[in-house]
Amino acid sequence: MEGEPIKVGIVGSGFAASFHYKSYIEISGRKVEIKAVYSKTREKCEEFAKKRGIIPCKSLKELIDLVDLVDLCVPGFLHEPFSIEALKSDKHVIVEKPFTGYYGPKRGKNFLGNKFSKEIMLNEAIGSADRILEAEAQSNGNIFYAENWVYAPAIQKEVEILKETKGQILWALGEESHSGSHSNAYVVWSQSGGGSVVGKGCHPLTPILYLKRLEGKLRNGNPIKPATVSCRTHEITRNSKFIDAGFLRTKYHDIEDYAQIHIVFEDGMVADVFASEIVMGGVKNWLEIIANNHHTYCNLSCTNAVKLFNPRENQLKNTYIVEKIETKQGWSFPSPDEDWMFGYPQELSDFINCIITGKSPQSGSELAWDVIAVLYSAYVSAEKSGLEVKIPQR
Repeated sequence: MEGEPIKVGIVGSGFAASFHYKSYIEISGRKVEIKAVYSKTREKCEEFAKKRGIIPCKSLKELIDLVDLVDLCVPGFLHEPFSIEALKSDKHVIVEKPFTGYYGPKRGKNFLGNKFSKEIMLNEAIGSADRILEAEAQSNGNIFYAENWVYAPAIQKEVEILKETKGQILWALGEESHSGSHSNAYVVWSQSGGGSVVGKGCHPLTPILYLKRLEGKLRNGNPIKPATVSCRTHEITRNSKFIDAGFLRTKYHDIEDYAQIHIVFEDGMVADVFASEIVMGGVKNWLEIIANNHHTYCNLSCTNAVKLFNPRENQLKNTYIVEKIETKQGWSFPSPDEDWMFGYPQELSDFINCIITGKSPQSGSELAWDVIAVLYSAYVSAEKSGLEVKIPQR
């Protein structure tokens, strides 16, 4: 591959595929060629391809044969089969979050995730993650786990601080909350693999796990792993006493819209993750690190670099302000470069660099496996009204 551009194929044609494409074209240095796209809906696939001047593929196999790197921007229930198919062809794979999960029995027409055994879910989700990692081990391709939070500039500053201070993280806290996902697949467990625990909780959880792994490696060469978890989940907007004022996404089929997750690590230190679909006014993306020699607050969402007053809503109808803001009227804080603040270009740049150099990514398959183990163990705990549960280890 020396001297040649890395050929990328995007699988999916929705929200994630669009911002991944935008991030690729911003990568500096070595050239990346976005070669093709494949999407289940033929019309959307052709529209996505035509707009960007790339090849619309009729099948996943056709796309795999054209590229070096397969970027999966599809719902989680497709991640395992698509990843394994690409890895069998010795292609590198980017897997969006959630890495994988449990999506119900194969012929489960009446499947309801919020009523189903969470022990079975945990075992099946771990089995799925194992199969992906086993396929990676037998392939010349690598898995890159697309958790952008790991690469967000605010989090990377904490990485720098942790490396310099050799600090011990005593307590980590994080949250992602907003008024509901963009995705139509999100509301149904059989397509999303869960609600706020999986869809939102994975974001703050992953950098927390990453930072504890890094802390352990800096101190004695061994990652510090999560040991136990306790969790509570709620279905706030499905509660009979919930008053719908029309501002929040509702009508979730069988998923929770609120979660609290408490993790205890092997070294006895702790973390708390909050995730919900019930917060208006934009996205709450933050991480707080309380260490024995420093204290860092990482705010991914908020910036005051631009402060705007807009007296009339419709005069900015074509101007993007910030994700999930409900109104453009009045005072707001437009993000100058939201994708950069959230780490998307940095994430993909790291993956491309790893393909070139053979280095391991900051966010790889082992970290992805741990995330799944924690999240589905959290569901087991929630099913037991918050009892502490041991997390499986690989």
